[in-house]
Amino acid sequence: MAASINLADESKTAHSDDQTVNLDQHPDSIFPADHANPSSPAGSRVGSLLKKFEQQLLEYNLEARGIERVAPHERMKRLTWVSYLQAFLLWFSINLAANNITLGMLGPAVYGLSFTDSALCAVFGVIGGSMVSAWVATWGPVSGIRTMAFGRYSMGWWPSKIIVLLNLVQMLGYCLIDCVVGGQILSAVSPGGLSVAVGIVIIAIISWAVATFGIQGFHYYERFAFIPQLIVICILFGLTANKFDLSTASEGDPRTIAGNRLSFFSICLSAAITYSPLSADFFVYYPEHTSRLKLFSLTLIGLVVSFTMAIVCGIGLGSGIATNPSWEAAYTRGQGALIVEGFAPLDGFGKFCSVIIALGLIANTVAPTYSSGVDFQILGRYAEMVPRVIWNTVGAIIFTACALAGRSNLSEIFTNFLALMGYWVAIWFAILIEEFVFRWRTGYNWAAWRDPSKLPIGIAAFVAFVVGWVGAILCMAQVWYIGPLAKLVGEYGADMGNYVGFSWAALVYPPLRILELRFAGR
Repeated sequence: MAASINLADESKTAHSDDQTVNLDQHPDSIFPADHANPSSPAGSRVGSLLKKFEQQLLEYNLEARGIERVAPHERMKRLTWVSYLQAFLLWFSINLAANNITLGMLGPAVYGLSFTDSALCAVFGVIGGSMVSAWVATWGPVSGIRTMAFGRYSMGWWPSKIIVLLNLVQMLGYCLIDCVVGGQILSAVSPGGLSVAVGIVIIAIISWAVATFGIQGFHYYERFAFIPQLIVICILFGLTANKFDLSTASEGDPRTIAGNRLSFFSICLSAAITYSPLSADFFVYYPEHTSRLKLFSLTLIGLVVSFTMAIVCGIGLGSGIATNPSWEAAYTRGQGALIVEGFAPLDGFGKFCSVIIALGLIANTVAPTYSSGVDFQILGRYAEMVPRVIWNTVGAIIFTACALAGRSNLSEIFTNFLALMGYWVAIWFAILIEEFVFRWRTGYNWAAWRDPSKLPIGIAAFVAFVVGWVGAILCMAQVWYIGPLAKLVGEYGADMGNYVGFSWAALVYPPLRILELRFAGR
């Protein structure tokens, strides 16, 4: 799978090799001051203030690095089995969260699918999306470049900014969902004592604080965050499994059922595939000789196992709504309240478990919060001058405000937002993987990541991206719009936007890229 790589000879810069980095202890404990933000104008007052701020971050052992490439000599020198295990634990902690439990509820509660249909669609959808995210993650050690900066090698300098904007919307949208679910749970634990709004703010502040510490704090937190989550989710399974409805069939005629299956499959695929635009961000400090197969496999397993546990739990809870009046009443108050109701037999300890579930959303929120700070910098050279920590703060303010405004419409946000975000990622991946094929012999010049003159012009990628979106719109099935082709399947349509968008972009891009290479030479 690995292409030949043309690396700039950056390891000859003056930097002592005895500064070893081991992710098992300190994944990013060395950051030369001149690497914090090289684009800051040294002579300007603003540049001087930003430089001083970054030095303060370094003094407190926080990560000041933004989108700059991590050169081979700046990475971990030791790669142990714990380093590989970290890839599994990171994704397992991120996804073993309440937002994925509420995602599973949509199968029976919104699409009218049986437990079996919902579970099969969810598991296979997650596997498909996770394979994409795992493949993209392997480019972190190879390139040392953040995911969206790596996207410049396929989309070009200017079109890649569109992708960055879409990814920012996606990441902040996921943070919004996490905050609302967490707020609902905390509010349900203390009815009348704690509002959903206060719960949202609590989740947002803690997530922002962890992300601010940078990649070292992020990796350390995710290494252990899964432990309480795993315990309480197993307890939730034990308490509620006997109330899961395993016998009721899916609702509707055969064509409608087929359409609903495809739509739920698409949502679950979208939930997993949307990690791909940030999955390489967390492994840029791994050395170049990191095994891509091991990193791919452990990332895939971590994603699939955690998604499956959480989503199947949610499917079970959703299936029992129709037969359990207390569950139905809780669901009308919000998906988070249904999770709290599942712990109700344990009384006080059940409320404690609910709080643990809510706080577990922090692990899921930290990842997009951290990556959003990096992606803001990719928007332009002036944006790059602003330290990542400040952009993290801006992102946290945005998703907190949006969560407070949309806290009463979580189900609608879920069903519309997730699938819509999956469309652009599927189209982008089609272009990304075909550009990889084009570069199979020549490889990538990683030193050119910030040089527009050495990157593709991006016309081929932009046209293919637009064509892919046309296909996605024609085949999308959302509450507010059902495409003409999607209407042909069942009463409510079938969401085929991911697959048609991917295939149309994949068909259009190769001939356009050949023409671009012939006439532009890059």
